[in-house]
Amino acid sequence: MTNAAKPATRPANPNFSSGPCAKRPNWSPEALSNALVGRSHRSKPGKQRLLRAIELTREILGIPDDYRIGIVPASDTGAVEMALWSMLGARGVEMLAWESFGEGWVTDVAKQLKLDDAKITKAGYGDLPDLSAVDFSRDVVFTWNGTTSGVRVPNGDWIPADREGLTICDATSAAFAQKLDWAKLDVVTYSWQKVLGGEAAHGMLILSPRAVERLETYTPAWPLPKVFRMTKAGKLNEGIFKGETINTPSMLCVEDYLDALGWAKSVGGLDGLVARADANTGVIADWVAKTTWIDFLATEPTTRSNTSVCLSFTDPDIAAKPVEEQAAFAKKIVALLDAEGVAFDIAYYRDAPPGLRIWCGATVEASDVQALTPWLDWAYASAKAELAQAA
Repeated sequence: MTNAAKPATRPANPNFSSGPCAKRPNWSPEALSNALVGRSHRSKPGKQRLLRAIELTREILGIPDDYRIGIVPASDTGAVEMALWSMLGARGVEMLAWESFGEGWVTDVAKQLKLDDAKITKAGYGDLPDLSAVDFSRDVVFTWNGTTSGVRVPNGDWIPADREGLTICDATSAAFAQKLDWAKLDVVTYSWQKVLGGEAAHGMLILSPRAVERLETYTPAWPLPKVFRMTKAGKLNEGIFKGETINTPSMLCVEDYLDALGWAKSVGGLDGLVARADANTGVIADWVAKTTWIDFLATEPTTRSNTSVCLSFTDPDIAAKPVEEQAAFAKKIVALLDAEGVAFDIAYYRDAPPGLRIWCGATVEASDVQALTPWLDWAYASAKAELAQAA
């Protein structure tokens, strides 16, 4: 073990998990004191709270008035599944994947839905595929921000306004931290547990008029379970998009989401949230620029996420080792920081290249990221010394 002194300053909040993510600054359970517990979500005040959540979502994200917003079960995963199982099959589909969750949607389409006309376009961790080659005569499914690779699309310019197919976008670690190009997106999903630090298990499903038209003019060849059904007698079930949820939501979680949305407004809405995430990632970028043992996994600066910041080892002594040994080294760093109580849950995602993953979304304070960076150096030096000692 190295004799290097431990840094004097510790992050005030050591929660850097990529989901569920850090609660908003100064959050406490008192924020939930007015939760409608013990009441039906279908009661008048229950519906009012759910509708308020939808209205604030529209206001803060700048969602067009003619887009529908629904609260759905099973987090972002449930929202994406609803879209895939309800809308795909009407035309060919192109699946874009450059990280674990995109790969998961590929599995759904190829192995579960078993669509005949499915084109799979992939890129490795750290990269994007050639977006200029995407075929928009097809439906296109993609993640805006790769939570497990730290790679995001730079903007929506690559999506044509006159596309024939639908764009289905998993935006779970982008919404509220990156500006989504709504005119280019037909289906957008996210969960409360990411950028706003809300509680898990609830998803958001946002539909453009084109997506609604698909639902009302196309019936899949396969049966749909109740929690996926968004139409009745061939028409959109509008109630879902006014707070009349398909299944029972947690009113505690709803209250927490409302609290997070209120905080979002207090810090300047979407612009303020984006600025906070950018500032957090800027701290990491400044540290990486002067650190020789690590770098961003995303190869192009314009595609680097400002929320799920993924880092890989560049120290030749580590990077040249087999993946299993790199993984053990990363786990050692993570364990050291966890034991010191200065950073929790910053291990890389299990399918990604070994390294670190530090959440820099809007609920994280830049001062905490700043305090973390010398601890990263300390943990690296400690793990490296232990490795040398064992050799």
